[in-house]
Amino acid sequence: MTDSETERRAAQFADVETWADEAILTAIADGQALAVAACQAAIGSIGAAARLLTEVWHRGGRIGYAGAGSSGLIALLDALELPVTYGLPADRLPVALAGGQASLRILDQESEDDVAAALAAFAESGLAQGDAMIAVSASGATPFTLALVKAARARGVSIVAIACNRDAPLLALAEVGIFLATGPEIVAGSTRMNAGTAQKCALNMLSTLLGIRLHHVFQGMMVNLRAENAKLRERAAGIIATATGVDLPAAREHLRQADWDVKPAILAALGMSPHQAKAVLVQHDGDLRRSIAVDAR
Repeated sequence: MTDSETERRAAQFADVETWADEAILTAIADGQALAVAACQAAIGSIGAAARLLTEVWHRGGRIGYAGAGSSGLIALLDALELPVTYGLPADRLPVALAGGQASLRILDQESEDDVAAALAAFAESGLAQGDAMIAVSASGATPFTLALVKAARARGVSIVAIACNRDAPLLALAEVGIFLATGPEIVAGSTRMNAGTAQKCALNMLSTLLGIRLHHVFQGMMVNLRAENAKLRERAAGIIATATGVDLPAAREHLRQADWDVKPAILAALGMSPHQAKAVLVQHDGDLRRSIAVDAR
């Protein structure tokens, strides 16, 4: 066993396999609660990371994700959800996952040590000065992820790092380091549990705040979602109806006429022409609240 906090064998769980089912599940649930508490303790650094990423995005930069094993899959999930939830273009969200596509079927554990593959993955990402990278590692010492971050830093890429060991080298390489104090796992070294939950929670917090600061949330609703299927189009129509007071049939028609784009559909439902709606949104950087205020004047 290593002496890292995420890998340490906890004495209180030394005979966990002999416990009753209810006791084991209670211990697991307690660990998950500790993971969420770790994110609450990291709110300051998560907020700083969101500010950095918002600035990068507003300047036209890209935000890459990097990781290996469970951490890499958690990072990939966040990157995949942002285009649907907030309409962020997928080509501005490259992901470097150890093992590449093969790891989506069977995690390639050897790839976590492959520095050459990390450098190739960074080159393929196209990240450069003015961009940012979110690097995720439970230990904060994964060779693949560290190599990616070092290559990124050398090219002027800003780094946000998430790790669960206070002295992790990954955190030392970042402009903003997010330390998640998840402690040892109930099953020693199984960092898909407490550490994995904390990483997912932290990324949820980070990307949600990013979406809000990019003006893609209005009245608590996702007004920049990509309405690409029947379910999402109905959700989008409901958003338009709630935001404007029109009925659902009218909301559906405004959405259709706006080519399934929720923000201009909302402005059209409030009386703007399609041309005016698009122009006002561009003028106000996609901020729907400010765009509505223009019409109110």
